[in-house]
Amino acid sequence: MLYHSTRSADGAQTRSFSDILLEGLAPDGGLYLPASYPQVSPAELDAWRKLSYAALAAEILKKFATDIAPAEIEALCAKTYTAQVYCNGRAGDDCSRITPLRPLLQAGNKKLVLQSLSNGPTLAFKDMAMQLLGNLFEYTLAKQGSELNIIGATSGDTGSAAEYAMRGKQGIRVFMLSPHQKMSAFQSAQMFSLQDPNIFNLAVQGVFDDCQDMVKAISNDLAFKQRHRIGTVNSINWARVVAQVVYYFRAYLEATTDNSQRVSFTVPSGNFGNICAGHIARMMGLPIAQLVVATNENDVLDEFFRTGHYRVRGSANTFHTSSPSMDISKASNFERFVFDLCGGDGARVKHLFTKVEQSGGFDLAGGDGDEFAKVAQYGFVSGKSVHADRLRTIAAVWRDCGVMIDTHTADGVKVAQEYWQDDVPMIVLETALPAKFNETIREALGRDAERPAGFDGLEHLPQRFEVIPADAARLKAWVAARLPA
Repeated sequence: MLYHSTRSADGAQTRSFSDILLEGLAPDGGLYLPASYPQVSPAELDAWRKLSYAALAAEILKKFATDIAPAEIEALCAKTYTAQVYCNGRAGDDCSRITPLRPLLQAGNKKLVLQSLSNGPTLAFKDMAMQLLGNLFEYTLAKQGSELNIIGATSGDTGSAAEYAMRGKQGIRVFMLSPHQKMSAFQSAQMFSLQDPNIFNLAVQGVFDDCQDMVKAISNDLAFKQRHRIGTVNSINWARVVAQVVYYFRAYLEATTDNSQRVSFTVPSGNFGNICAGHIARMMGLPIAQLVVATNENDVLDEFFRTGHYRVRGSANTFHTSSPSMDISKASNFERFVFDLCGGDGARVKHLFTKVEQSGGFDLAGGDGDEFAKVAQYGFVSGKSVHADRLRTIAAVWRDCGVMIDTHTADGVKVAQEYWQDDVPMIVLETALPAKFNETIREALGRDAERPAGFDGLEHLPQRFEVIPADAARLKAWVAARLPA
């Protein structure tokens, strides 16, 4: 399996999985995609119904990482997906299932199901991919005898998931950017309380898009990137997206009894990485009816899927909300979907995203082309949820189901009910545990969120971070000063 950039005009400069694993953006500024999506046969789906989560992850990863020995992939996945890692101090069948489904709502023949994805060490779905990525990085670096300096950006959960996955890993340093004072107290404490010498936290005076732009600026400075061995853990990293493909297959196999049945997914969306994995699963042959994009007040993606107009908002017009991990106006993974929407025309994709940088967006419903008409072929629809919606949804799910959900998952549940269909299970992907957003849980329910064992007093631990301006040149100097000569 070989990979090329979304901005490659002729599919040239193909590279292997191991080559792109340690990189972020491609040299031309695009994102890596496989030359073609591997297909999953009905016979394989039948066989996969019997597998553990780790074994399923290995089978899917083998299709994408053909340059790594199958036995090595199996060992890496077995090391990653264990009940001990995905338990949070609990015991029982749910832990061993890693991502169990939980029935939530039903209206006639309409069913809404929650897929639990937040059983990992940082209580967020990002652990599902990041824990595997950490093990893949360490494995590859050991084989090469080299080191990697990771520069990432987070709007809330990516940072802590990456740092917990990379802490103590040989040959790896992590420099994580986050928007200063724009995460929940729990999210900030998870990151800033880490004292590991290979972890560096930088609070940027701006919003998430500023952090992401700084990471991209470094990724596009090829000389700096090569000199300092810079990599990324953001969802622009292809391996992260592949790891997220796995739980779509797991949810489908658990929700159905035969391959003639279909399911739909609703995904709280900010950077488009999580739902992009669902799109890839569908392209591989998974019987998905709809992929529902749920946004918060920062509704760039909802606007596109309703109108065909992709219009980034910029720092001044990005709202700080009670679902902060989705406070994003420039969805970096969206480029991968646009590549497919444009029929794999890399030159076209490069033109469109150059327009994003120069004029803030493009319109595929007329102004810049007619590709928007093809969106329905990929099963995408969308909706929006605001603060009042998520308060009502959190309260209703707690009252009617006895289940406490976080703010982002509430956005998903609210939008899912606009699209659920008879006899097609609607699976909402859980984003995080509610303890990470206790301020809003208290507002919605008048009580504190349940906090898993081991997280008491987290916000009172000593914190280590540095505040910096939203300036890529300053960031480069700061990073370079902390690396070996």
